[in-house]
Amino acid sequence: MEHFDALTVAAAEFERRLRAVRDDQWDVPTPCEDWTVRELVRHVVGGNRMSVALLDGASRDEALGLLAGVDLGDDPVATFVAAAQAQLEAFRADGALERTCHHPAGDMPAAQIIGFRIGDLTLHAWDLARAIGADESLDADLVQEVWDGLQPLAPIIGQIGMFGDGPSGDVPEDAPLQVRMLDLVGRRP
Repeated sequence: MEHFDALTVAAAEFERRLRAVRDDQWDVPTPCEDWTVRELVRHVVGGNRMSVALLDGASRDEALGLLAGVDLGDDPVATFVAAAQAQLEAFRADGALERTCHHPAGDMPAAQIIGFRIGDLTLHAWDLARAIGADESLDADLVQEVWDGLQPLAPIIGQIGMFGDGPSGDVPEDAPLQVRMLDLVGRRP
């Protein structure tokens, strides 16, 4: 799956779940420790905005500032859609994927950041679905894309600090790929 297609599908997966959030579900806990639905959506919108800023030359500190205090406004779906569209356009800009960005985790190529965004949107689409009781199945090609990016990190992924305890060791190799991917990143479906 091509990066731009994967980013588009991942955003659509998240948007589909976001559109299903009822008014009484914004303060429901998610599988992400200490995050409610509202905080999860703020994180995703902030991540989209941060990517745009990084591609535009923002510093680490400026990028981190975009993650704090995201205002979802009166229409969180519209806020997300606008941020996701701006992110896609920023990555599609001429030469964008060849840029080096000053990400909070260190300087890295934008081509690596787009992979982060694809993974973040995909995993948080599942988190959001789990939190609100929506359909948890993810696009199979997207799952393959995220798996291919994360699986090489299996031996150390639990030490990174962003993926819970990492793989449980309890999921058989013949389990569905989505189950294996979620387990790899500390989710226990």
